[in-house]
Amino acid sequence: MYIVTKARFYKRSFTSINTLNNEGLEKEDYNLNIYRGLKLWITYFFIFIGFFNMQAQNSFLEKQMTYPRVKEAFSLEEKNLIIEFKEKNITWPPSDIYIRSFKAELVLELWVKEGDEFKLFKAYPVCKGSGILGPKIKEGDRQVPEGLYLIDRFNPVSAFWLSLGINYPNKADLFRSTNNKPGGDIFIHGNCVSVGCLPMTDSIMNEIYILAVLAHNKGQENIPVHIYPYKFSLLKNTTHNYNRNNSDLWRKLEAHYIYFNTNKKLQPHHISSTGKYILLN
Repeated sequence: MYIVTKARFYKRSFTSINTLNNEGLEKEDYNLNIYRGLKLWITYFFIFIGFFNMQAQNSFLEKQMTYPRVKEAFSLEEKNLIIEFKEKNITWPPSDIYIRSFKAELVLELWVKEGDEFKLFKAYPVCKGSGILGPKIKEGDRQVPEGLYLIDRFNPVSAFWLSLGINYPNKADLFRSTNNKPGGDIFIHGNCVSVGCLPMTDSIMNEIYILAVLAHNKGQENIPVHIYPYKFSLLKNTTHNYNRNNSDLWRKLEAHYIYFNTNKKLQPHHISSTGKYILLN
């Protein structure tokens, strides 16, 4: 009797151990399946997001190409741009561009990011000036703004051929405005006519517009446009002395200009509640 009872005990114990082992294995398999499923779901999620972004980007270029002037610009200038990019060892198409302009010199520079630094692609002549040195203060003063801006719109059916809108007025401009009417509608545009904008010839505007479209299509949401009164240097420029109204703005713009010339990188910044540019390291 004792032997039989003991045998039954061992049999139950062995069965319990097997059951526990099987349950453990089943639990491990279950966890492994969850992990694999989650990993697969994350992979599909990022593939979907990448596909969605690619479709959104392609749709921007495709939509732009439905406009006759944009299509004409690409037809006239794209092949030459590809050749020039190759000659200057710059990757085509551009994915990150930077525009800066100098009012006194009537020059607009277009830079392209290559690796961690920007390379100068081309300096274009601005065909006409407007106003005097110093920032735009109010609507109707015919001044070209001075400051750190972004392209905020593309206009393929502009009254001035093609145009790129600048997000003037920004917070600094609004604070500086004397009558709460700082004006607006500042563009880089063709047709070589200026009333406070940056006018280019139509052929030059074709190039600038194409490069901006391609960069935006590659994912650059914010294309910086920085407008300086003149080309600052490390030595005091006696031709363009600081004046009391512009001194703070020009000193900040000079520091920003020197930082870029030294590092070939854009210096981060923000605008304070009192309308001052705060440059960050």
